[in-house]
Amino acid sequence: MSEAIRVLHYGLGPIGVRIAQLVAARHNLVSVGAVDIDPAKAGKDLGTVAELERTLGVLVQPDLSEPLKAQRPDVVLHATGSHLPTVSQQLLALTDAGLPVISTCEELSYPWFHDPDEARRIDESAKRSGIAILGTGINPGFMMDAIPVILSGVCPAVTSVRVRRVVDLSVRRVQLQQKVGVSLSPAEFAAKKEQGRLGHVGLPQSAAMIAAGLGWQLERVTETLEPLVAPYSLDSALGTVAAGRVQGLHQIAHGWVAGQERITLELEMALEALDAGDFVELEGPEPVSSIIRGVQGDVATAAIIVNAIPQVLAAAPGLRTMLDLPPLRSVGS
Repeated sequence: MSEAIRVLHYGLGPIGVRIAQLVAARHNLVSVGAVDIDPAKAGKDLGTVAELERTLGVLVQPDLSEPLKAQRPDVVLHATGSHLPTVSQQLLALTDAGLPVISTCEELSYPWFHDPDEARRIDESAKRSGIAILGTGINPGFMMDAIPVILSGVCPAVTSVRVRRVVDLSVRRVQLQQKVGVSLSPAEFAAKKEQGRLGHVGLPQSAAMIAAGLGWQLERVTETLEPLVAPYSLDSALGTVAAGRVQGLHQIAHGWVAGQERITLELEMALEALDAGDFVELEGPEPVSSIIRGVQGDVATAAIIVNAIPQVLAAAPGLRTMLDLPPLRSVGS
């Protein structure tokens, strides 16, 4: 039996906890370190923080200094933030230390178009250290970008891509409901939207990944973001949402190529959303469409992070995207 892969957990919010739970369930993985800035978690056993029925003998540390002195990890599973400028120093500290990284940071999923300078710094650091770093998740990272590119493999040509993802927020975590503005008034939604404090992060990166995967020269990405208003009272993790208040959002990214909109990514997240699922349409001489049901974002994000470990450990050094890796598989359970 091969030796278990040693994992360092960096970030133990809701997604980081799910990742830790999945690692603990895999016989070929072992947690050797954990980092989180929350003082309430510092010094606690990772098994306790991850709500396992057993301790793991790994204490959560407030920074990287102690974990890097202990047993050296084979890979770091990073889940601390969505915006690349906010977490880039964390990522550089890991790559400079020679540690392969898989991150949930949405803007890391394909940063070459929107954050080329940050992407270059991370890429150069990873190459100097001879390791790979990957940003992925269910969206961005798979459903609204990698899947359309993979599906294009059966098409003689593709002229446009449209992806629609519908998420029922009624079965999602409270943090996500807050993130999309559930229970706000339309005026409060508009104010937070103006401040950049609402909405899903990653649709522009997904558009850039699709364009790169299909060999298109992307010119620009534009976005719209509007509230969905409850027609009647609805239950939520934040309490009752009265009629006339926000039950979710409708967000669209438009990718422009040669002066035309050729990529349309539409995201609807709402309480009691109807027809939840992922809908992909590839236009061309032989149009292809696909419908996928049952992908729960939190569960699937943790799974794809963990399932990417073998591919990232085997990948060429540098900043990688899902376009660079062979298909992922659920193994080791």
